[in-house]
Amino acid sequence: MLAAPSVRLSPSVTLLGAQRSAATTAKQYQQLEEDKIIKILTIGATGDQGHPLLEQLIDADMHPVAALRNTSALANTPFADVETVFADLYDPESMIVAAQDMDAIAMHLPFVFDLEKATQLGRNIAAAAKESSVQQIVFNTSCYVADQDNGNPAHDGRRAIEQAIIDSGVRYAIFETKVFMDNMIRSWNKPSIVNSAIFAYPAKPDLQISWICLDDVAAFMVEALQNENLPNGRYAVGGPQALVGDEVAAILSEVAKKPIRFKSMTPDEFASAMSLLVTGSATVEPKSIYSGMASFYSFYNEQPVSPLIADTVEMAKYFKTQPTPLATWAARQDWTDPTDPALAVRMAGMQSNS
Repeated sequence: MLAAPSVRLSPSVTLLGAQRSAATTAKQYQQLEEDKIIKILTIGATGDQGHPLLEQLIDADMHPVAALRNTSALANTPFADVETVFADLYDPESMIVAAQDMDAIAMHLPFVFDLEKATQLGRNIAAAAKESSVQQIVFNTSCYVADQDNGNPAHDGRRAIEQAIIDSGVRYAIFETKVFMDNMIRSWNKPSIVNSAIFAYPAKPDLQISWICLDDVAAFMVEALQNENLPNGRYAVGGPQALVGDEVAAILSEVAKKPIRFKSMTPDEFASAMSLLVTGSATVEPKSIYSGMASFYSFYNEQPVSPLIADTVEMAKYFKTQPTPLATWAARQDWTDPTDPALAVRMAGMQSNS
């Protein structure tokens, strides 16, 4: 079982929280400046979740350093000026080297449908933090994480990564995000909304989801990096509204100015459709990423109370970030163009990797 969230503050918190007096020495001020988190080793920088994080780290006057196996992967993207460093998540030595001189690690990680590999990945990141100058780890799990294993290796792997972070002895903030609004504008979803006026999702009709946009996830992560008083913990974050599929469709209809209906897919139907889109085959192989996707949503749909509902009151106790309502986010999107707006940047990164 995961350790309970603890409150562990950095050595400078007491001084930062106290009123500075005239007796504060120049040396103490210098130490305070050195203690500020500035240089951020950013893992997952090339993905859809990484782009908003890079933008917000830069806007916050932090210095993101993208950890990449191919250090030219950002060359043809809007983030070409972001510093990069070689790092292989499965090579502990490269991770330790990459973490040197970093103040913190901020990360999104790929889903790994192999529990042993996910466990090793978590250990490598924790070791890199412990054996470097890293003061804090901020991790977006990209999914709900239960308090017990549920047999899905990707989910259970997230729990193993969380535990490695907790056991590292480094300050941490783990964000267990609900479901991303940005899923609605990806190439596996947006064309159906734009071309067929159908919002299809693997959620049963009464499954409530607190949808959250990736910009807000990045904002939570940056706020955690800026707040030395934030207690160590696992923070479940989501949007301000818990919506069922028909309510999502109604909001999209109003924003797109045309009727859009919700189609409830079974998790197996969703996995098959995703497999067909990516591989050309609707057959879902056992232990594939597509069977793993089905497992995630089967778990959500089977719970008596939706685990995808965010407690916004609890969130507000620790964070100033106010999540964006779905209607506000949806109004920023172009519902006449079926193209995924993040596709160009994603493909540029893939071309740099080739």
